[in-house]
Amino acid sequence: MSKIKPSQGAPYARIMGVGGYRPTRVVPNEVILETIDSSDEWIRSRSGIATRHWASEEETVAAMSVEASGKAIADAGITPEQIGAVIVSTVSHFKQTPAIATEIAHKVGAGKPAAFDISAGCAGFGYGLTLAKGMIVEGSAEYVLVIGVERLSDLTDKEDRATAFLFGDGAGAVIVGPSKVPAIGPTVWGSEGDKSETIKQTVAWDEFHAERPEKFPAITQEGQAVFRWAVFEMAKVAQQALDAAGISPEDLDVFIPHQANMRIIDSMVKTLKLPENVTVARDVETTGNTSAASIPLAMERLLATGQAKSGDTALVIGFGAGLVYAATVVTLP
Repeated sequence: MSKIKPSQGAPYARIMGVGGYRPTRVVPNEVILETIDSSDEWIRSRSGIATRHWASEEETVAAMSVEASGKAIADAGITPEQIGAVIVSTVSHFKQTPAIATEIAHKVGAGKPAAFDISAGCAGFGYGLTLAKGMIVEGSAEYVLVIGVERLSDLTDKEDRATAFLFGDGAGAVIVGPSKVPAIGPTVWGSEGDKSETIKQTVAWDEFHAERPEKFPAITQEGQAVFRWAVFEMAKVAQQALDAAGISPEDLDVFIPHQANMRIIDSMVKTLKLPENVTVARDVETTGNTSAASIPLAMERLLATGQAKSGDTALVIGFGAGLVYAATVVTLP
């Protein structure tokens, strides 16, 4: 018989507060057109994006995260000292070690929490949310700060006609805490490694160090392959998340997909046969694709503008490089 004392956690977990930060610089399509042969009409028709935010030198991954985290902590009504873990999802923190989560934890005044980074691309927020839920139910933390943050302008090839217009910068954060009732559903997640070449960094860091090419490593993707995968396969994953939570599309109040592309969002809505009364996040139009930050940023805006309200039932799904995905149903804070 095991002598290990069983963990004592909460019966369930929920999102208690949300916060977001968008860089002050707004970049319209006209700026993108200075380096690629395209048009504003083409960009809007292919992606739905009109503007995006690009960070200044001072708006670092850590700085944006701290701003978003402060809002989430205040929204949750807790103190920083109560945070037992900090999880940061990002692909644009350029130090292999230490994790940026430790710096953020210190700057928000969280004391000595567990702190680590994860790399799951655009599905990163869903991965972090699931890890946080497990920590709270297991009892290793009472409150967990989950952050999705990117400075994708640092990884964008401004001359690549296929991707130059897609990416933006920003940070979104949530506080996950204990709940007496289910408020974060089972997560449907996974990966399809056979498609890992469809979204990737152009040059590995070790190759960059050895060869010093003229161009800094950037993100590239096979647009049509990614579009088809996202529209057809991710709608299935979204439906699986609904089934796992025991609800139907008619039970939903809000749909918050990864803000990759307006056409993908609209196609998923159609495939899922979502009722017209379901509020759909379309933050991509003015924020661009912010990868791991896109879902919490969109969630924060919907709540701030009154398009969604506390207690609403929302389906969230992220998908991206890997290819990886994560979907779950949550109750909004």
